[in-house]
Order: sequence, then structure tokens, then C-alpha cells
Amino acid sequence: MEKPSQVTINSDGTLNVPDYPEIPFIEGDGIGPDIWRATRLVLDRAVTAAFGGARAIQWIEILAGEKAHARTGQWLPEETLAAIESHVIAIKGPLTTPIGEGMRSLNVAIRQKLDLYACVRPVRYIDPVPSPMRSPEKIDMVVFRENTEDLYAGIEWASGSEEAEALSEFLKTRMGAVLPDGAGIGIKPMSAKNTKRLVARAIAYALDHGLPSVTLMHKGNIMKFTEGAFNRWGYEVAKERFGDRTLTEAELYDRYDGTAPEGKVVIKDRIADMLFQQVLLRPEEYSVIACPNLNGDYLSDALAAQVGGLGMAPGANLSDKAAVFEATHGTAPKYAGLDKVNPSSLILSGAMMLDHMGWQPAAEQIRRALQTTVRAGTVTYDLARQIPGAREVSCSAFAEAVAENMGR
Repeated sequence: MEKPSQVTINSDGTLNVPDYPEIPFIEGDGIGPDIWRATRLVLDRAVTAAFGGARAIQWIEILAGEKAHARTGQWLPEETLAAIESHVIAIKGPLTTPIGEGMRSLNVAIRQKLDLYACVRPVRYIDPVPSPMRSPEKIDMVVFRENTEDLYAGIEWASGSEEAEALSEFLKTRMGAVLPDGAGIGIKPMSAKNTKRLVARAIAYALDHGLPSVTLMHKGNIMKFTEGAFNRWGYEVAKERFGDRTLTEAELYDRYDGTAPEGKVVIKDRIADMLFQQVLLRPEEYSVIACPNLNGDYLSDALAAQVGGLGMAPGANLSDKAAVFEATHGTAPKYAGLDKVNPSSLILSGAMMLDHMGWQPAAEQIRRALQTTVRAGTVTYDLARQIPGAREVSCSAFAEAVAENMGR
């Protein structure tokens, strides 16, 4: 076997992935160790099934969360961030948010410190996972959620604080705002730069995957200079960077009688509350959705619920220089160490990682094997209690079953 080496980025932004890349992992807190062991087994088996011994991942553990704090006194060591930057790709389990100390959220801190501006959440139904929908198979969407601004920038001051009172006075006297006395105040920044790079990434994804549309989700009818600006900037970047390969919904009907020419992506927009209704009633009309942070937070979880919950939902956080793939659910500490929970979210996030590396045959091995395993009724407790005739297995046994179904 060749000496392991790191993934690098070429001058054109594409990845150079060696056959034996070093990939850092963060085990995670709570159920993190259980689901990481399961995921590692599946990923390694998928790479072997797809490439024989010609390729393999060399795993490197890096620390964050409770294990990092116990060993180093830090929740998120600088060495961890440096390792992700230098290795370009990493994968992580769920992390505990420190209570009463440290940063507000380790997940948010990693995204902000590494400028992981795009949270990418594909949502797709896996039969026969229980769903509240009549036709969950119609749900096949990818949410691109802006990660660095909006309310998640965390700019706020507590009710009654000196800062809140000073800002309130400024807003009332200088800006003519009407505020309740003693209000807590938060600021919701949105910028053209950050919006455009997020929407451009969503459009590029749609073009690369042959998807028909990108929908801009916003509340611009009320918040005209933030959410409304997000919508306007989205259309602008579509024209500026993809003008010959995109068209607006109005152009679709005015020029093409509602049928898009081959190779064109339709850019459309929907008010946030309307879109929540439409992904329930007409999900087949949406493929890629680009949205500000808070809208994307709500929508991606709501979509996950339509296909069986966060346990089946993968996710990634991407910048132009690094990518972190992660489970989308929490740490579930009461199940820690019980080898009980469903590892599918992290397993499917690992498949996304393999896609990102250009190792699609291995990623497809995972998706097919996981589908085969669930369809056979071999599932963890969360699904077994909802699927008649299912065989309940442990977290590790589920991973072993998925691995055994590779190549079938």
C-alpha cells in the first residue's frame, strides 16, 4: 500500500484525492462513539467493495467536545481546526453544547471558524421507513442553508442589559424605531457576498446533478432588506455566473411554455411559509432549495420528519477550502454506550463524503446496502417499533448487516 497522504485542493478548486487519504474524524459525544464505530465499519467495507485494495481511508482521530475538554481543558482545540483545514475533509459525530461555560454551540463554532458557509442537507425517502406522508417517495430535495450569518451570527443583547438599553435608545431616537420597553435585541445580518456564494453553490450543484430547479426560500414580503435582499441577490448571482444555463420562472412560461430546455436550471422563489406548505402538498416540484440560516434550519428538519426523522438525514458543512460531514441529530446521552441507536444519519453523511471525494462507487454501495437492509426489516429500535414484522438489532449489528449487503 502506498504511504497515506492528504487531500489537497487544485488551483481550479477541484480536489486532488490520493488513493490512501488521511481523513480526520471527531468521534462525538453521547451516542457519538457508538454511531462512529458503526459508520467506520460501513465506510471501510464500502471502499473495499468498490475498489478492492486499490483505495482505502486512513483515519486520524481529532478532538472536540467532552473528550477534548477532558484531555486538554478545551472544548474545541485549535489543533482540531488546523487538522481539518490541512486535511480538507473531515467527518464528525454529534457534539454536546457546553452548559454554563464555553461557546454557545460547538457545531456553530466549527462552521464559523472554518467559514463553512454552506450547510447541505439532502432529504430522500428510504423505503419502508415509516413516514407521516402518504407519498414520501416524492420527497427528493437538497437544502443549501447559509451557515455564517442571519440569526445564527449570534449578535444579541439581553433584556435590561446596558448594551440592549443603549442600542434601544439609539434605534428609537436616531432611527425612528418603535420598540417595547426592556426588549432584548438581536441583529440579523445578511450580505450580498455570503448570499451569492451560497446560492452559486446551490446552482452549481443543480447543474452538476441534472436537477431542474433551484428555489430561493425567503420572507422578503416582510423583511425586505434582509430576506428580500437574499432573494434579489440570488437572482443576481444566477444571471451573473450562470446566465446561459439558468432562466427565471417567468421566462420559463413566457418563452418556453412551461417546459425548460435541456441543460437549463429554473430559478424560482417562494415565501417561507408558503414553501412549508408546498413541500407537503407538492414536493415533486422542488429539487434544490437555497435559504438563509434560520429558514434552512426549520425546513431541513421538517423535510427530514417527512422521510422518517433526523436519524435518516445526512448533512455536510462546506466552504471553498474544507468540508465537514456530520450526523444531523443530537448526542442522546441517555443512550450513550448502549449500542442501541440508529447510525444511518452518520453513515449516509459518510456516503456524502465519499461523493465529495469523487469515490461515487463506494457511496452507491452504501446507499444500496442500507436500502436493502432496511427493506429486509433489519433495523434499530426506533424503526423496529414502527415497522410490522421488523427484526430489532443493535447499532453495531445494523452496521454489520449493511456491510454484509455490500455488492448484492
